[in-house]
Amino acid sequence: MTINSQIRLTELKKQVKTPDVAGYFYPSDAIELQQMVSDMLTNSSVKTPPPKALVAPHAGYIYSGPIAANAYASLIPVKSVIKRVVLLGPAHRVHLQGMAISSATHFSTPLGEIKIDNELNNRISSFHQISVLDKAFTQEHSLEVHLPFLQSVLDDFTLLPIVVGDTHENQVAEVLEAVWGGDETLIVVSSDLSHYQDYQTAKKIDLDTAEAIQSMQYKKLGPHQACGCRPVSGLLKIAKKRNLDISILDVRNSGDTAGSHDKVVGYGAFSFCESSKLNEAQQKLLLDIAYSSIEYGFINTEPLIPHLNKYPQVFTEPRGLFVTLTLNDDLRGCIGNLEAVNSLAIAAAKNAYNAAFCDPRFSKLSKTEFNDIKLGISVLSPKKEIYFDTESGLVAQLRPDIDGLIISSGSHTATFLPIVWDKIPSAEVFLNQLKLKAGMKPDEIPERAWIYQSDNYGK
Repeated sequence: MTINSQIRLTELKKQVKTPDVAGYFYPSDAIELQQMVSDMLTNSSVKTPPPKALVAPHAGYIYSGPIAANAYASLIPVKSVIKRVVLLGPAHRVHLQGMAISSATHFSTPLGEIKIDNELNNRISSFHQISVLDKAFTQEHSLEVHLPFLQSVLDDFTLLPIVVGDTHENQVAEVLEAVWGGDETLIVVSSDLSHYQDYQTAKKIDLDTAEAIQSMQYKKLGPHQACGCRPVSGLLKIAKKRNLDISILDVRNSGDTAGSHDKVVGYGAFSFCESSKLNEAQQKLLLDIAYSSIEYGFINTEPLIPHLNKYPQVFTEPRGLFVTLTLNDDLRGCIGNLEAVNSLAIAAAKNAYNAAFCDPRFSKLSKTEFNDIKLGISVLSPKKEIYFDTESGLVAQLRPDIDGLIISSGSHTATFLPIVWDKIPSAEVFLNQLKLKAGMKPDEIPERAWIYQSDNYGK
């Protein structure tokens, strides 16, 4: 049924959009479906701050489900905060100019019904690029496969589903701006990556696409890079305007999950977060926590544990963090966590104490030294694995003054923070010195490597 987009969708009789791909893309039995989604979420290894927006894939669960789970697991800490989900996916079944919304009042899956957000529907129904076109949603798996994940990780929420056809990223961005909202609103864009390439070709294309997404180069995205290139590009345009931080959570393909390597489909999961950078007052507050924890440690021989209800919301979010102490420009202690195991405030307190009193390379800090030390805090982004065949291939991917590096080979693992570039400006020397730190041989090529970035405060 097609309804003129100028008609406001109010006081509609209940009309439920039933699932079309249950039993094909995911189990039709509710218990089996819930168990499958729960298992994938439990197995997620990605740790990232709760996002404002996600990009996640939409293939059958045996193929893309684990990658999608790495996106949706990040919502669990804010499951009671998110009350609205705006879900955009590309049109696969109909030729669509512009974007379509549904006249349905509810969408359903084997896990139950989700109420359509009538207020958001009304808010955008008069936009010239929007039409109410129910047939655009028939058999449209790009939206449907996301619903069981959302039902599994969130409490009660309403849904605004949008099918995106042939339209410009500016038109997508205009709609997103209108429904952006605050912490209560989540944006989800559905997209797979490359289609039907051989495994190695797909891997290269998808990694290049992931880099383009992370660097917000939406002009580089086309249908060959991502079937959802139009809604992804619209989201990237907003992300650039709003200075969002984009993290690559997972990039794999069907050859990594449940398919052959002959013709694969690529999948990516990406998280869009409000900027994690602290303002000047917050930076001072975080440094005060670190210094106070060391002072507390002299008396109590343990770190100060801050009461999180006294601090801004950003201080309660889990983050990887290192504390570095220097004395007369020489290192005097450095301890931290690459993974987000503690909230920002507690990580600063614990790692400051450990850098002062528990770094095995140094004796415990004295009270005399404490008066002269300089303290720096590095707040880390989530790590991202990089892929290489040769050492020169690894070196070529390093960005001096930007990337921290983790390398691993067998039982040997070590990292250099981005601030180490101040003392080792050459990428080749940077890697060689890190191999020495890890206990690796000079001619040994690391088996795996990850990069990350940091915001540095203090000193």
